[in-house]
Amino acid sequence: MEENIAKREIVLVYLVKFVLLVILIEKNQLKQKKHNMKILGIGNAIIDVICNVEDNFLLSNNLSKGNMKLIFDESEFKKLLSNLNIKKTLSGGSVANSIVGLSQLGNNVGFIGKISDDNLGNKYENGLKNEQVAYFYSKKKEILPTGTCLILITPDSERTMCTYLGIAGKINEKDIDIKVIKKSQMIFLEGYLWDEGEPKKAFDKAIGFSNKAAMSLSDKFCVDRHKTQFHDLVKNKLDITFANEDEIKSLINTKDFNEVINFGKQIKKHLVITRGEKGAISIKGDIITEVGIKKNLKIVDLTGAGDLFASGYLHGYLNNFSEQECLEKGTEMSSKIIQQIGARLY
Repeated sequence: MEENIAKREIVLVYLVKFVLLVILIEKNQLKQKKHNMKILGIGNAIIDVICNVEDNFLLSNNLSKGNMKLIFDESEFKKLLSNLNIKKTLSGGSVANSIVGLSQLGNNVGFIGKISDDNLGNKYENGLKNEQVAYFYSKKKEILPTGTCLILITPDSERTMCTYLGIAGKINEKDIDIKVIKKSQMIFLEGYLWDEGEPKKAFDKAIGFSNKAAMSLSDKFCVDRHKTQFHDLVKNKLDITFANEDEIKSLINTKDFNEVINFGKQIKKHLVITRGEKGAISIKGDIITEVGIKKNLKIVDLTGAGDLFASGYLHGYLNNFSEQECLEKGTEMSSKIIQQIGARLY
């Protein structure tokens, strides 16, 4: 009897040691994962509020269909929100959407974006953690709230956005973790984040310490606001630039897409451009690669189409796919997201 008890105690001791060893290994793996990432996203940390509206709602509120309007007055934003029926509330932000897509494809990823320690901020952080995204920002109670974006979907499935950045637009160079950037193969930035002052310093710091840098131009109006600075980034500082056809044409002041191709060849940088029904094209020096779109899709919501295209493309790029395969993976992810509501695949 005593011998059996002794044996059970020995087994229990070894079992406890085994469990502790497993926990230690998992902690080390998590630590390793957080500091050896394939890609780190830096962007606006924003909660998406999705609503269906008619075209006359856009007209009556002076909103340009398919574009993003920044609202700087919180009371104005709340007034606009009060006139809407909310369909869905999700963690969002352009680059964050791309980073989540990359995580869903099995990549080690992280994100830096500024939130407040409020209800929306907690929801945002939990949304990232649930998607296995390492979050490199310690939130605290801020004067400004966590940023929010109204995504207004019209009957043609086009999305128009109204964004109140809140604390998201106050990211500064102190929020940029140099160690994490250095240990990431690439950083991915969004044009929406760009602004003079503190955000610009954060941008410059991140690019300066990165191994490789990619950026999305985000929005035609965003390009129009920062054309000179964006032109310099594309030409001199970025390894990959993502844009749609309107954005890249606006950047170089042209209506002729052949001039876009010539521009890409001249600067000898890597441009990845989505062209709607014309598919997508990669311009890498003198090498041009094109793919068509997937057809016969039931389009529900165009929100996140560009974000998920970028996640698919970057997944291929970071895992040594051919250029054709990168574009095809981008198109595949984009095709999936436009057949559901919101910018995250579920």
